[in-house]
Amino acid sequence: MTNRVFRRLPALAAAGVLMTGLTLSVAGPAAAQVDGPKNIILLIGDGMGYNHVDAASLYEHGTSNHQVVVDPATGSVEHLPGTASQVFESFPVQVAMSTHSANGRAEYDPVAAWSDFDWVASGATDSAAAGTALATGVKTNNGTVGLAPDGSVVTNVAERAAEIGKATGVVTSVMFSDATPAAWGAHSADRGDLHAISDQMIDSSLDVIVGAGHPLYGDDNELLDEPRHLYLSAASWDRLRDGETAFELIEDKADFEAVASGERLPEKYLGLTQVAFTLQQARSGDVDGVLPFEVPANDVPDLPTLTQGALNVLSQNEDGLFLMVEGGAIDWAGHANQIARDIEETVDFNRTVETVVDWVETESSWDETLVIVTADHETGYLDGSRSNPTWTPITGEQGQLPDQKWFSIDHTNQLVPLFAKGAGSEVLAASATGVDPVRGAYLDNVDVAGTMFGFWGGRPEGVGTPRPAVVPGLTRSETSMFGG
Repeated sequence: MTNRVFRRLPALAAAGVLMTGLTLSVAGPAAAQVDGPKNIILLIGDGMGYNHVDAASLYEHGTSNHQVVVDPATGSVEHLPGTASQVFESFPVQVAMSTHSANGRAEYDPVAAWSDFDWVASGATDSAAAGTALATGVKTNNGTVGLAPDGSVVTNVAERAAEIGKATGVVTSVMFSDATPAAWGAHSADRGDLHAISDQMIDSSLDVIVGAGHPLYGDDNELLDEPRHLYLSAASWDRLRDGETAFELIEDKADFEAVASGERLPEKYLGLTQVAFTLQQARSGDVDGVLPFEVPANDVPDLPTLTQGALNVLSQNEDGLFLMVEGGAIDWAGHANQIARDIEETVDFNRTVETVVDWVETESSWDETLVIVTADHETGYLDGSRSNPTWTPITGEQGQLPDQKWFSIDHTNQLVPLFAKGAGSEVLAASATGVDPVRGAYLDNVDVAGTMFGFWGGRPEGVGTPRPAVVPGLTRSETSMFGG
């Protein structure tokens, strides 16, 4: 059904939030009274917008769940019938999230985002600023990790969790010192200062650090003739290899699998998969004209295996855990406009969420664990193949590449999805006080950290405070978004 939804902003606030057995409060997280979860698991699909989720679902299942047709000339929006095919798409809390940094656009404008096809394509956040907002509740400038715009250090949720006795970890499918995981273990004015960031993470309070970035291996899991210390300095590699840090070093696929099966449970470990930039996305082989998974994969553990191992180790702490898991190479595939690799990485992320859900339901419970699935931003401006100046749906059949098109090689200011389930998830729903004409209710990325700080001993001053919806030039009334 096609609706002139731009004229009905109040209705969108309710329509955009799926909550089973919950009451949406517009008072924001500060008003919610809940017992804090014992465990929080945050899963970030780096670069994963609504259409990335659907492109993978079309390939896997032949179904989509978030497709729209938007015509800014008439102000009409058609939401296509959807099917929830991923486990997180059945979570009780489903809202959108804005991702802007302190510089660049520095805001999300719902009017501009859907009245001009190109508005979201410039001035977007990068992963450093977005990761910092998700980790600390503070907006910062692009390129900055764990610091406010004035250069002051801001505490992240993993550091707070460690302060109250919880085990903490980060797992990623890209280099462990890349911007997103670094936001939970380092503070740096330059996300590119990888050696210093790696050193900070190794010396941080994290108990588990897992990712790519092995100095002895290339993108195809091949042993290099000479070490390549791009992400980890030679001195730090020697410290890890020689057992001179607090971490046990794990490298071999069999050892990762032993941790995932529970046969081997170190107290603290740093896992370096035997590959350079990414687990799979950067491997050699055709990227155009092939289906996902047709190119032989690197012989390294996948993200679900790495995540299961981290959960096994962190859950040894009776006081609970915080774990951030990143499907980092979704972003890499988006930058390269590689739809087959993008689907591969998103499918791997989907299986990772399933692994986490299985862990909650077998080793923990939804009464004591909060699971959040979201993205730091969208990458590649993935949309239907007949888009601009309108937004058209991505379509496709199971087992085939979807009918789609990339409109950028960079990040965008699009809203991204957020799904949540478990202890305190209703607080995130209550934070969704913004209203978007297409995606409905949305929160901001700082609200994620603000909610977690609120659970675990109070949020720092100014972090996670509720804000009114930002709809420039409009009130929540029967007013056309496009003035017509």
